[in-house]
Amino acid sequence: MTSVSQQTGTVTDPRKLVDSAPMSRAQWGTVAVMIGLNALDGFDVLSISFASPGIASGWGIDRAALGVVLAMELIGMAIGSVVLGGIADRIGRRSTILTCLFVMAGGMFGAATAQDVATLSVWRVLTGLGIGGMLAATNAAVAEAANARRRALCVVLMAGGYPVGSVVGGSISAVLLAHYDWQAVFVFGGFATLAFVPLVLWAAPESIAFLLHRRPANALPRINQMLGRMGHAPIASLPPAEPRPQGVPVAQLFGPRLARTSALLTLAYFAHIMTFYFILKWIPKIVADMGFAPSDAAGVLVWASLGGAMGSLALGLLTMQARLVSLTVGAMLLSVVLVVLFGRGSTDISALSLVAAMAGFATNAGVVGLYAIIAEAFPTHLRATATGFVIGVGRGGSALAPVIAGLLFVAGYGLATVALLMALGSLVAAGALMILRPSQSARS
Repeated sequence: MTSVSQQTGTVTDPRKLVDSAPMSRAQWGTVAVMIGLNALDGFDVLSISFASPGIASGWGIDRAALGVVLAMELIGMAIGSVVLGGIADRIGRRSTILTCLFVMAGGMFGAATAQDVATLSVWRVLTGLGIGGMLAATNAAVAEAANARRRALCVVLMAGGYPVGSVVGGSISAVLLAHYDWQAVFVFGGFATLAFVPLVLWAAPESIAFLLHRRPANALPRINQMLGRMGHAPIASLPPAEPRPQGVPVAQLFGPRLARTSALLTLAYFAHIMTFYFILKWIPKIVADMGFAPSDAAGVLVWASLGGAMGSLALGLLTMQARLVSLTVGAMLLSVVLVVLFGRGSTDISALSLVAAMAGFATNAGVVGLYAIIAEAFPTHLRATATGFVIGVGRGGSALAPVIAGLLFVAGYGLATVALLMALGSLVAAGALMILRPSQSARS
């Protein structure tokens, strides 16, 4: 397949070539690295959950104080998503990802040295900064590496890496906690984070769409290098540049063209992620308080994450047959039912694990569906900014989820009542998506 006719001088827009041609091994390789990065995010976010029983017993803190600690990286993620998401639209997806990896590693190693709640909270905020920027950059990178036919599937698979990281990291954490103190979880996470730096340098080049939009001095040779890796012929020259919208990128999200979509997707993410993080953040502590060992409590969270991975895969496959928004709404409504069911509790660890897996299936399917909807709804020059804004506002609000749950527990409310209240987030999110009427994609 050729992308340029040297005889006629006709230049094919390489973005259209990427959109229409079958996925190459190089493109799937980029997607695979992004899946791995999101898996890393899944472990780094939940590392505090795996460590929380040991922190609570070692430092003698109550549920309210623990809820604050559990929320800290979510605050960092909110800031990182908005700030670093915008930066990813200026300096590139790859550079942002590499920066975020070093920030995350520093936060993980620092958490292992913490001796009190305040210090641990600072390190968790730093970790969250890196994770937030990473989420915005990887979502954009996957959307721009994939072709048009597989774009939704690739974004869903990328988002599905999150529970896979929780499963693998949780399994390793269970082993570590059986032999070492909680600090070992963060040390492992720090080294795992640094291990991804060479993988990104090797298999995740900057996207063609980004280079065509920003047009650095070496854009043409870099684009031709990537086209060669994909098995396409080089282009002789770049297609004409498109006009760059004026104004602050975040402000453009609320212009006449995108305001409704931006507002509804932000509300949907904000509400559903509240329910999602109630389950993921509180499972180990809830199960431990039922009298089970910390390693068993971590195991239940692993089952929730395994269910989440299955939910991501199921939703990804179904996107080839059904409308993405409809699938996501269905997953959110199922989340409401299963989180309420989890709140009924059980004295049997197998039953708890099964319900947690089912709840993880539904809640994570809703999250990955939202990622795919966001990736399709915004143009290249705003994709990382939009992802960062939606995630940032959503994660900022979701930082309240573990805090609110902790305060409700301390106030004397039982697990059943707390679970019912926290499940309402998914119901609100489903309503927001039902109001949304997806218009023609604004991608450029």
